[in-house]
Amino acid sequence: MARCVQSVQEFVQDSFVPMVAVLCSEEAERVTRKNNLNFAELLRPFCRLTSEGHIRDPNNQVQVVKNLRICVNNMMICPNTVSGALSATQRRLLNEVVLSCQPQEGALSSVITAGDYNLNFSGKDYSLTVSSPPWWDTTTPWFEAYRENFLQSMPASDHEFLNHYLACLLVVSSTEAVPVEQFLKLSQEQHRIQHSGEYSSPKWFIPNTLKYYVLLHDINEGEEQRADTLYEDMKQRYGPQGCYLLKINSRTFSSEDDEQIPDPWSQYLHRNFLIESHPLQLDTVSSSGNLQTVSAVNTNLKKEARDPESLAGASVSHGTCLTLNDHDRIRQFIQEFTFRGLLPHIEKNIRQLNDQLISRKGLSRSLFTATKKWFGGGKVPEKSISEPKSSCGLQYPPEAPELQIRKMADLCFLVQHYELAYSCYHTAKKDFLSDQAMLYAAGSLEMAAVSAFLQAGAPRPYPAHYMDTAMQTYKDVCKNMVLAERCALLSAEILKSQGKYSDAATLLIKMTSEDSDLRSALLLEQAAHCFINMRNPMVRKFAFHMILAGHRFSKAGQRRHALRSYCQAMQVYKDRGWSLAEDHINFTIGRQSFTLHKPKDAVTAFRQILTNGSRQTATQQGAFLREYLYVYKVNKIFSLPHLPLPCINSSATRVYFGRERRLAEGEKQAATHVSLDQEYDQDLAAMWCQLEEQLVASANRGIVPVNFLPTQFCLNSKTDNLRNPLAVVEEPIIVEVMFRNPLKVSLALSKLSLLWRFTPYSPSEEKTTEELAGETITNEETLALQVGCFFNATLTQSVNFLTSTGQQKMDTMMVYGRQDLKIQGPRLNQTKEDKMSVQHGPDRRLNPIITPPMPLMEVFFLQFPTALLCGEIRKAYVEFCNVSGVALSGLRVSSTHPDFFTFGSQATTPLTPLSPTSAENCSAYKTLATPLQPDFVATEMLVSAEDFSQPSGVMEIPLNGNMLQPGESTQLPLWLRGPDQEGVHEINFLFYYESTEKGNKISHRVLRHTVFICASRSLSVQASACRSSASHHSLDNKGNCGTLVFIDVENINTSEAGVREFHIVQVSSSSQHWRLHKCINPGEDNGLLHMELKCEDVFFFLFQLTSGIELIFLLYSSTSKKISDVANIIKKCNELDLNLIVIWKAYVVEDNKQLILEGQLHVALQTIGKECSSLTLKEVSKYMHTELLFRGVLLKQFVIKTGFLSVSSLCVVPVTLTLSNCSLAQVDVIIDLRHKSTSPESLDVHSSFSWVGQTQYKLQLKPQEELCLTLRACFLKAGVYNLNTLRIFAKPIEQGTMCETSHQTASPALIIINNA
Repeated sequence: MARCVQSVQEFVQDSFVPMVAVLCSEEAERVTRKNNLNFAELLRPFCRLTSEGHIRDPNNQVQVVKNLRICVNNMMICPNTVSGALSATQRRLLNEVVLSCQPQEGALSSVITAGDYNLNFSGKDYSLTVSSPPWWDTTTPWFEAYRENFLQSMPASDHEFLNHYLACLLVVSSTEAVPVEQFLKLSQEQHRIQHSGEYSSPKWFIPNTLKYYVLLHDINEGEEQRADTLYEDMKQRYGPQGCYLLKINSRTFSSEDDEQIPDPWSQYLHRNFLIESHPLQLDTVSSSGNLQTVSAVNTNLKKEARDPESLAGASVSHGTCLTLNDHDRIRQFIQEFTFRGLLPHIEKNIRQLNDQLISRKGLSRSLFTATKKWFGGGKVPEKSISEPKSSCGLQYPPEAPELQIRKMADLCFLVQHYELAYSCYHTAKKDFLSDQAMLYAAGSLEMAAVSAFLQAGAPRPYPAHYMDTAMQTYKDVCKNMVLAERCALLSAEILKSQGKYSDAATLLIKMTSEDSDLRSALLLEQAAHCFINMRNPMVRKFAFHMILAGHRFSKAGQRRHALRSYCQAMQVYKDRGWSLAEDHINFTIGRQSFTLHKPKDAVTAFRQILTNGSRQTATQQGAFLREYLYVYKVNKIFSLPHLPLPCINSSATRVYFGRERRLAEGEKQAATHVSLDQEYDQDLAAMWCQLEEQLVASANRGIVPVNFLPTQFCLNSKTDNLRNPLAVVEEPIIVEVMFRNPLKVSLALSKLSLLWRFTPYSPSEEKTTEELAGETITNEETLALQVGCFFNATLTQSVNFLTSTGQQKMDTMMVYGRQDLKIQGPRLNQTKEDKMSVQHGPDRRLNPIITPPMPLMEVFFLQFPTALLCGEIRKAYVEFCNVSGVALSGLRVSSTHPDFFTFGSQATTPLTPLSPTSAENCSAYKTLATPLQPDFVATEMLVSAEDFSQPSGVMEIPLNGNMLQPGESTQLPLWLRGPDQEGVHEINFLFYYESTEKGNKISHRVLRHTVFICASRSLSVQASACRSSASHHSLDNKGNCGTLVFIDVENINTSEAGVREFHIVQVSSSSQHWRLHKCINPGEDNGLLHMELKCEDVFFFLFQLTSGIELIFLLYSSTSKKISDVANIIKKCNELDLNLIVIWKAYVVEDNKQLILEGQLHVALQTIGKECSSLTLKEVSKYMHTELLFRGVLLKQFVIKTGFLSVSSLCVVPVTLTLSNCSLAQVDVIIDLRHKSTSPESLDVHSSFSWVGQTQYKLQLKPQEELCLTLRACFLKAGVYNLNTLRIFAKPIEQGTMCETSHQTASPALIIINNA
């Protein structure tokens, strides 16, 4: 906003000052030209009086005149009539004034804080800035210069006398031959110009103009004695108060270099250069030829006005012949002229006018009308009577009483007698309104308001409505925009001084019109500043009016000011959700910057349009993009710029270290490891970290180093990026960048290049930062040659603009640019300071440290299955390849399922793996030739105690020499066992290896592999153990007491159609104290345990266990212990700790080929009398559904020897069934002796055994009643039979549905039928 150094009162006073004309002889003009000045310019810096003056008003009261300034101009004549509007030359020169006044580059910016807005008014940067403390004294010097020059260049008007000349200085040099004659000629010339009527300007205040005679003496040329003599003669002729001797040019060339004289003229010449083009000051050549000839219009004025140096006068020195004493003489001359000549002249005229008008008081209007003839008659209207009287064309003759009142008011106003001036203005206003002389009335209203404001002590408030009425009359009735604009400028400053910013803004906005874009722009800008300076700042109104001002500045050709206005408004709309407004402002800023040859600013503005979420249509976005690309095409920018498109999501950048995973090569399946296709999972990362910790601890004697950090192959926003990642020399670093096109226009990217910088560092050499920077290696220069320019960036690319249909490619709109990958680290939230402020930690994923060469291993799997039966044993091969130039050692592997695999011996591995159909390769077991044991007695093999220890999660991989040389590869068999639980299993391997060269930053490397195995059902094995009764079957050869083990094997493979049948090959045990003694009657005569199980078949085995010597000793020696240890001894005797292994073969048909699959199932018996299963508890629940209503118990197991004489012989055995009602309710029971299974396979198994007699019983048991029922079983041949095949249903009486009991899940009720 316009901020004057002086107060508003001083500004208004300086807007209306006494006017003094100057007429110089040619010789006098020559003398002043030595200082590169004319006489009026010579006096201009000294025209403000430093002391007070005094006059007496008509009431003989002394009126003090303070800080008075006079305006001295060369007399210029204009024969044309001056209209109410500015001429084209004046408008052009005012435009040049505004154009030449711009914000200073590098000046300290002014910041206004309004609410949550911080508005920067430096005019250079439209980004939000914060300044502390905020400064409210923002200035607009271009508006101040415009306002000052506008007020000084206003044409003189007949309805007022403020711009009329009061006096004329006649200047003659002392070197003239006859100075008195020159004074006479100048006086006659002034009289002719004023009274001839040939010239409309200059205009004179009163007919008897004050003529002041000045004798100019050049001290270096003229004789001082002669000058004094001439001056004495002048005082005799013109009086001592009407003349003056001015001595100048006392400076000699010898002292020029010794004394530095200030130049006070430069600023006045810069501010007032339009004065010389004032229509009142156009010189013309006198017919006598004695006047100084000055060109009417300088053809070079426009060129000089555009040149800031010429405006400031920096190229020309002024006052070179003047000393400080000369400055004092000029200042003294102005004071003498004002105090002894001008002020007495004004005082005399005020008295004369007051005497003429004093007779008006007390007279009626009709009487006063008659007295108008005393002053030269009435007013003469220019228009006919039929026209309305409200016309502004009404003119008064010079002697009209109304004009005399106005003239007296203007004189009083010029000498600061504002009270008398207000009274005269108010009186004249009434007369003018009564005569409908609207132009005169508006002028009186305007000056009455100003006089009321300037009165000391403010006896009456400022009549703002006077100003509003005057401005409206000027604008609408008189059509005089110049006077209306002056009225608005004065009133706005007065209102702002009173804090009425809203009224001032409304007043300024009213003055905007289409006739002057420059005036409208300046006033809209001032209105915007009024909104921002209100008590409650209206920021959005400020921004809106700044946009309007910028638009009018652009129409007026003021591109710099238009750019500044849009930039200031942008601060309000930026990041506030006004996307369409932002696009418009940025687009305009870009165009204006481009026109002003500021390509960088233009690029910045256009980039904002393209990067922000645009809501424009595709057509408009395409236009924005074309403008943006056109900037590069026309300006030929040599430095590679930042491209706004496409947008990069820097936080989503992923960095992968190492080679990409190999794909499958023939039958080889490469390790999955890590790839960019995998999404980051926090749980998986923790799992891999745990496996790596196990490997590191295994390699360091069970201790994890303090500086251990898990290996991170792919860095993203979720990983720990606080430390610099480690990369290996000559290994690739892959950077994944996420691009996004925010526009609806297609973009084509090509020639993308990733830039890098590498700074070598040697720990043995200490170098400064400057030295290291000088050794930085980069690929920028190489890529710069490819695109034709040098740049420093992270990502380069060329962008082709495509039309909205995406079909036509515009090669001419292709540009090269760069985009920096700047990743913001995670927000810090550890300390109190971090929580109180928003601070982000570092993210160093793009700043790796390059380490020396390290070994690099690749792992391949051959014949690795994807599907296995539960417990199936399958052989695969794994191949380890060292593809680096460094040997590796310490190869280990850790897995989430360590029981899934084991490695075979390298010595037995063939060079080429055998096919799965090969007999040698298919079998996982060796067939040993052992002597046949009688009665199916099991063989025994002693195993070391170390093999019974818990398996470790880390397994060392056997290598030749525990080392793999560069380029070498080795192949090992890998035995796999299908998981015991059906379903899809995710199995993870982590391979660990080290370099043979120690001391590197990377201590080890790891390789990940993940497989998915689909496990299908095979067999279900259930086993239990119980103490054997004393009989000849329970004693071994040594007489040791044994334990019976019951094994129930069931084929639960119902979903695999290709599996034909299972064969039980072998049952083994593994224990430190127990062994399998013999299989009691497996049902075959050949002595081999070989049973065939088809779908859903169940077979039972009965084994006898014998314990070792140590346990027997413990049992017998425990009797000598204390009684307190008896309970522990009994508990110890019930512990079994026996692992049963059931080895089976499955015959599978696949692709019309029969395959033999092998496998083994495990059952761990821990306690005698407790049944265990090879399935998990969850799986067991799938096949067993029980009700604990009551229980039915068959008689204990027994052995019967009978003799079958022929095929038709039968053996009938009585069996007792005990039923117990365990509930407190009466129960209905149904016993069904028919076999549960009705399948053909089950009937074959049970065809040699059946129940005879009654096959169904219906009973009723009372609460907690026990009932024994005798049944009869019939056997056809010898063997082991499970009598627990009957079905029992029970329900309480009040319940309607029967349910089957759970007795079949108990231990089998076995009976052995032997041959006699």
